[in-house]
Amino acid sequence: MTILTRFLKNCDKFINLPGVSLIEGDPGKKGDWQNYVSRHECLINLAGESIFSRWTEKRKRLIWESRVLTTRNLIDAIEQNQGKKATLFSASGVGYYGFSENKDFHEGMGSGNDFLASLAKEWENEAVKASQKGIRVIPMRFGMVLGKNGGGIARMAPLFRCCLGGRIGNGKQWVSWIHIKDLVNALLFLINNPALSGPVNFTSPNPVKNKNLVESLATALHRPAFLPVPGVMLKLVGGELAEALLSGQRVFPQKLLEKGFKFSFPEIDGALKNLLENKKTDFI
Repeated sequence: MTILTRFLKNCDKFINLPGVSLIEGDPGKKGDWQNYVSRHECLINLAGESIFSRWTEKRKRLIWESRVLTTRNLIDAIEQNQGKKATLFSASGVGYYGFSENKDFHEGMGSGNDFLASLAKEWENEAVKASQKGIRVIPMRFGMVLGKNGGGIARMAPLFRCCLGGRIGNGKQWVSWIHIKDLVNALLFLINNPALSGPVNFTSPNPVKNKNLVESLATALHRPAFLPVPGVMLKLVGGELAEALLSGQRVFPQKLLEKGFKFSFPEIDGALKNLLENKKTDFI
């Protein structure tokens, strides 16, 4: 396995792992790192600038380039004869579908028309070009990823531990989420099921409303959740990003379920309890 990183100094924990090699490079730019691409049968593209900041036009451009241009550079490095056994797993998001309070979304549905939806659509369209070189392509439409050291919990838990947590807006917006263990296991499942291609939703089969997520998080941390973030205030601070946080979508992993994938943490209470109360939980 080869890990591409912009800064080797940030990857100390991988240095001594058997079978793991590291290369330094910026996937947003062409470079020597592209010479390593053709040596691998499984390519996993997770690059992308964080969306959690005010969306100025400059910031939007950076978010777009960090996804679309990175994917374009990766595909340019794929050799025409790399073989039909190769697979490109390219990150995307459930933002692809747009927002709705009452629709159920699955992989066969079209895209929305807001910024996140347009971004995800362009991102996926760029990834799908790899199929012209005989590569199996799976855009991974991630929901909110719940893990110990990052994702949604890393942003919310500190506030709750200080008794400053609460719902966002009225809390009625849907949150489609996934436990990090289920995400990794779903990826391994797809690697071992070569007949499956196209977009796949990486979400729990049980999306929840924001207020229920907040209640479950508060319970897992043994803290109250009585300080909601008013929607008006969030819009003043976050601008267009606030609209995304105050909206939501109810997304289901139809493809994974139809192929028989079993979730270890299908319910939000069990997922948060595992991550926050069990110190011995492994990453995978």
